[in-house]
Amino acid sequence: MTTSTFKKIPVTIITGFLGSGKTTLIHQIARNADGRRLAIIVNEFGELGMDGEILKGNDCGCEEENILELSNGCLCCTVQEEFLPTMLQLMERKDQIDHIIIETSGLALPKPLVRAFNWPDLKPQITVDAVVTVVDSVGQATGEICDRAKVQEQRLADDSLDHESSIEELFEDQLSCADLIIMTKSDLIEETQFNEVRTIIQKKVDDNIKIISGVKGDIPVDVLLGLNMKSEDFIEEKHSHHEAHHHHHDHDHDHHHHHHHEHDHDETINSLVLEIKAPHTPKQLVKALGELVAEFEIYRIKGIIHVPNKPMRMIVQGVANRFENYFDRKWKEGELKATRLVIIGEKLEETTLMNAIENKLTVTV
Repeated sequence: MTTSTFKKIPVTIITGFLGSGKTTLIHQIARNADGRRLAIIVNEFGELGMDGEILKGNDCGCEEENILELSNGCLCCTVQEEFLPTMLQLMERKDQIDHIIIETSGLALPKPLVRAFNWPDLKPQITVDAVVTVVDSVGQATGEICDRAKVQEQRLADDSLDHESSIEELFEDQLSCADLIIMTKSDLIEETQFNEVRTIIQKKVDDNIKIISGVKGDIPVDVLLGLNMKSEDFIEEKHSHHEAHHHHHDHDHDHHHHHHHEHDHDETINSLVLEIKAPHTPKQLVKALGELVAEFEIYRIKGIIHVPNKPMRMIVQGVANRFENYFDRKWKEGELKATRLVIIGEKLEETTLMNAIENKLTVTV
């Protein structure tokens, strides 16, 4: 091992579809870091950096200044605009960092991100320790996440969207880049179902890719960190549906993407930030959100609930019709006490969703 290789800072990229359990996994890594000095980069789709806020709000063992947020979930567009400056900023403190964790958006394409580690400014200093893809076992078993024929039909019906990756293809791109696959929520389905899903996933990847069952991110950190896969050296061997669709034009990031997003996977899938002012209890809100998911193309909901007369704020997270809510910490002095939600889905319209939620709460209350 050369001196330069030895000094490289390892980076673990945690990718996976919306609601698969990436943030939970990072919590567990941070809580059980065993002395490792971690820097965490969160890249969530939505103007309210909810994942970063949830991480900072919990006793995960990381100083808040070691948790950085990027403003746009479309990593394949922003690796140059925001990602590179962020990484170079971290390199100025590399003597204080043992390992970097990057949580991608559920909509991110992992291959361009891994490729970015071959840029001359980064290659001598950083290496991709591993790409960890997180898979929701329940979603796979029920078809809630990847079996989205309606979304695919809408895209195929529009000539301008024929080149876009379907949700299934996006998921397969995330699997293709994986060095390790974590299947979460295995405790919520029957063992036979889990084994069937595991077999399907294994057939989509190389035989040497390990698949591990994880419940609430409870996986030994030594299994996740220190794999030394050097993924950036082998990234061009990984298949990408997205790049296959785009072989006709130069997708190198030396050309100017800026924020018009020539590949428009974030033009139909969008996120809204809503502040709920109608009176509600956590139970009433969760019930209303469950009904909302049944009526609209919503992939993910996460946010903060203000419970009157309670010193703690409450986190709510949901994918499909499965929701969980829990108190995470006390409200800070001067912090806005309000119920705020990030809702991610297909062609969502703010006024329509807000009216739907408030109407449901009015009826419930």
